[in-house]
Amino acid sequence: QVQLVESGGGLVQPGGSLRLSCAASGSIFKINAMGWYQQAPGKERELVATITSGGSTNYADSVKGRFTISRDNRRNTVYLQMNSLKPEDTAVYYCNAAIVITTPPLQEHDFWGQGTQVTVSS
Repeated sequence: QVQLVESGGGLVQPGGSLRLSCAASGSIFKINAMGWYQQAPGKERELVATITSGGSTNYADSVKGRFTISRDNRRNTVYLQMNSLKPEDTAVYYCNAAIVITTPPLQEHDFWGQGTQVTVSS
C-alpha cells in the first residue's frame, strides 16, 4: 500500500556527519507531517525532528543546532542532515509519515520505515 524506504545510515567518527533519506511510495494522495525518530539499545523510541507539509520544523533539544530536517514534496522524500555527531546519537533511526492514502475514504494513516542504523564511534 505505502512503503517508506530509508537510506544513509552507517558508521561515523565523533564530530562527523551523515545524511539520512526516506522516500515514500505507493498509494499516496497526500503526505502531511514527516519525521525522524531514534531508538537506542534498551531505550524507547524518541522523537528527533518533524516537518510539516508547509515546512515548519520541530527538534528534540538534544539535536538542536546539529541536525536539520528537510523534505522534497515532489519526491515524497524527507531528509535528516546530522552534523557534529556524538556517540550518544548512536541508535536506529526510523522515518515516520502521516499519509492520506488514495483508497476511499481518503483517511490519514501513520507509516514507519524499517529503520537505519547510525553508529558514532572512534
